[in-house]
Amino acid sequence: MYNYLFGWHLQAKLVGAPLEAYMDINKLKRISQYQWQIPRQGEMNVDGIIFATPELLEGMDEKVCEQVSNVAKLPGIVDASYAMPDAHWGYGFCIGGVAAFDPEKGGVISAGGVGFDISCGVRTLNTALTVDDIAGLHADIGETLFKRIPAGIGSTGKLSLKKSRMDDALAGGAKWAVDHGYGDKRDLRFIEEQGCMAGADPSKVSDYAKRRQESEVGTLGSGNHYLEIQRVDKIYDKKAAQAFGIRVGDIKISIHCGSRGLGHQIGTEFLKKMVTSAPSYGLTLPDRELACSPINSKVGQDYLGAMRAGINCALANRQVLTHIVRQAFEAILPKASISLLYDVSHNTCKLEEYAVNGRNRKLYVHRKGATRAFGPGHGGLPAEYRHVGQPVLIGGTMGTASHILVGTEESKSLAFASACHGAGRNMSRRAATKKWRGREMVDKLKSQGIIIRSRSMRGIAEESPGAYKDVDAVVDVTDKAKLAKKVARLVPLICVKG
Repeated sequence: MYNYLFGWHLQAKLVGAPLEAYMDINKLKRISQYQWQIPRQGEMNVDGIIFATPELLEGMDEKVCEQVSNVAKLPGIVDASYAMPDAHWGYGFCIGGVAAFDPEKGGVISAGGVGFDISCGVRTLNTALTVDDIAGLHADIGETLFKRIPAGIGSTGKLSLKKSRMDDALAGGAKWAVDHGYGDKRDLRFIEEQGCMAGADPSKVSDYAKRRQESEVGTLGSGNHYLEIQRVDKIYDKKAAQAFGIRVGDIKISIHCGSRGLGHQIGTEFLKKMVTSAPSYGLTLPDRELACSPINSKVGQDYLGAMRAGINCALANRQVLTHIVRQAFEAILPKASISLLYDVSHNTCKLEEYAVNGRNRKLYVHRKGATRAFGPGHGGLPAEYRHVGQPVLIGGTMGTASHILVGTEESKSLAFASACHGAGRNMSRRAATKKWRGREMVDKLKSQGIIIRSRSMRGIAEESPGAYKDVDAVVDVTDKAKLAKKVARLVPLICVKG
């Protein structure tokens, strides 16, 4: 076991960020090649653990260490407070934060541990097409998708859901969408929770949150959301790749989005409720942003019902978008056969069972900017994948690669079967707009053979590839730490940005 400290002077690498904003590695203890410990001290109930290399730690802001430590102070936390290799500052939990809570030990649920974009996630589609099949059609495909996929701030779709239909969608998720003609039942087998999160309670979602979502089902939204046409560049694990239907040169489609305005409203409202009710539950918050409630309390149970409805909202959203994508490809390439490889979320809280101190316990696992990564043999996986493990979908940003990984047996004892979710920002959006211009970025990526379509040049500047960590380096750590195993690398060809 490693037990030594690093003490070099960190260099400021991010535009607009002061030196003191960066991680002080002297605060950490290296306990394995890819694990760094924040030793339990003061009010911490458990240690903090960050998965990273020294180089990735250099790019993390100091807030990551503070937030991991604060999460470790919450009641009922089990084992450790974790941060994935793509970690950066977030609201409450860091982005890339993972923590599990035991309801029998006074465990809590925190809206800040799920995030505002509830069930934001990635869905990857197989197409039965190769690079040769779409040669010369990139511009047509990009234009068709751009016209048909509602994207950007305030974007609305053709599907309008009033209260009763909205409640049905929030209860049924992707299953509701399929039942209403958006896709087929086979899709559901390849979606987390089989497309419908049990325990959703639409009555716990406010009317205002529902109104915000009335015309947003089937839309991408803004920020780092995207729809991307990708080429399989490399294969690392032939067995898993064969199970997932992946070959070099294949064309894949990835959709990255979540629960839009509804999820944000749920998070906003329940954070306020958790802050105001905390004293009545005897909770002293280490940070107001870590507002939480006991899992078995009324506020805790109400949030669980609303949050699960938010998960179903996101699953329905990605299912409707899949239907629109299929229609778009039928208009250009009728021979395309678009099937679902997998759909997995990275802003959730799920009730899962793990062995803790030799006893199986049902825990509420918060994953904020972290992806579930079940290993081989898990009963929640489709039969086609059970022998290899769960697909773990890691998104890039516009001009950078994305990755498909697979869950490992080791991951469940490392970080409650969790992995990274993307590259993770290393620069604020404001700093990115000072360094890059959207039009220049579109032209630069075009020269590299990547078509970008967006209604916001500022949004493109904010999401410039240089504003993120090196996704290949993040994935390498995830692989070497055995959180998830590399299967395939995908490179972008066409990207419709939110």
